[in-house]
Amino acid sequence: MSATVAESFITTARYSMRASLEKISHCVEQLSESDLAWRPFEQANSIANIILHVCGNLRQWVLHGAGDAPDVRHRPGEFSDRSIIERSELIGRLRQTIDECDAVLAKLSADDLIQPRRIQGFKCTKLSAIFDSLTHLQGHTQEIIYITRLRLGDQYKFKWMPKGKEQGGQ
Repeated sequence: MSATVAESFITTARYSMRASLEKISHCVEQLSESDLAWRPFEQANSIANIILHVCGNLRQWVLHGAGDAPDVRHRPGEFSDRSIIERSELIGRLRQTIDECDAVLAKLSADDLIQPRRIQGFKCTKLSAIFDSLTHLQGHTQEIIYITRLRLGDQYKFKWMPKGKEQGGQ
């Protein structure tokens, strides 16, 4: 893999994590702690559980998989936690996890990205571990946006709106 392609991938990955953090933070700031714990039906996940899950996934696949941190994930606990967690604590956990992931990504080389790994029983490379974790994060980011809009209805405040024809607006 060329160094230029590797550098571009890492830069894009780092940006993507930060963009998801901003979108999730924007939603969390609009909701109460009880809204963060709300689930549309008993088997569904709350926003709080989704954030715990995303942190667990990033720690396992990026910090452990692409970095050298021990794998300490307890995946069932990410979904079974029914406690009310303060907004600041949830976002703090996510921000800390993304900061740690960012530091791992910043140190990777092109050669590092193609190194084989085994994570959660799957054979992969560091690159595929990062890629899969990013798409996972993006999917759950959209889920959090949807749940926030479901809870707030017309009170939802959009972070960005298109302006002008180039951006898809009027």
